[in-house]
Amino acid sequence: MDEEPITIKLTRDQAFVLSDWLYQVMFRSDALEGIVHDQAVWSPIHTISGTLDKSLTEIFMPDYGPRLKAAKQRLRTDLHDDTAGNTGESP
Repeated sequence: MDEEPITIKLTRDQAFVLSDWLYQVMFRSDALEGIVHDQAVWSPIHTISGTLDKSLTEIFMPDYGPRLKAAKQRLRTDLHDDTAGNTGESP
C-alpha cells in the first residue's frame, strides 16, 4: 500500500471556514455520526481538523466571530463570481 501523503491546498478563508464547520460537527454536536456512518472516514477527518487547528491563528483570536463571518462572505462572493462567469463553454 502506498502511504505517500497527499497535499491539499486551501486559502486561509477556506481553511478557517472548514475548521469552524469541522469543530461544530465534531465537538459541539453528535452530527459527525449522523453524517459519516463509516468510522474509517473519521480518521482523515480528524487529521484534517487537527492540521487546520495547528495552522490557523485565527481560531484563537478574540474577534473570531467577525473574522469567520467576513471569511464566509468572501468565499460566498468568490463562489458567486466564479459560477456567474462560468458559461460551461471551453475557452
